[in-house]
Amino acid sequence: MKDNNLDALASTMSEHTLFGKIIAGEIPAHKVASGEDWFAFLDIFPRRKGHTLVVPHKQVSNLQDLDDQEIANLFIGVKEVQNRLSKVFATADFTICVHDGPLAGQEVPHVHVHVIPRNAGDGGRTLMAMWPDTVTGEPNHAELAEIASRLSEVES
Repeated sequence: MKDNNLDALASTMSEHTLFGKIIAGEIPAHKVASGEDWFAFLDIFPRRKGHTLVVPHKQVSNLQDLDDQEIANLFIGVKEVQNRLSKVFATADFTICVHDGPLAGQEVPHVHVHVIPRNAGDGGRTLMAMWPDTVTGEPNHAELAEIASRLSEVES
């Protein structure tokens, strides 16, 4: 959706989330880029300089509530943001993160992708640092096979 269509989009949204208000121009934001079905802006509480949020125009809490084209467009936006951030912050490395629903740590009930540029010594951590008590060592292949079997039998 083009920027000049954002007003039309805003008028169709019943109750705006914080991010819906940003998209509609009701709340100021530091825009990075926008495109078909998505809008990107700097996080106001960045984990590091350049931390950007890419949000779909559609106000839903979970990725599964977006259709395939909306998801594709959202990640085209992520790629565009990476291209821009890589030039400004001289990196090709990023932490890309989605908190999909409140139990996953989502604070605003609107799908959003965090795109955080990474450089050596920036203080960022790995996924393992987020869950330091995760079991390591030999993988439990029997348990993994059982879970994979159950998942592959589910119809989507």
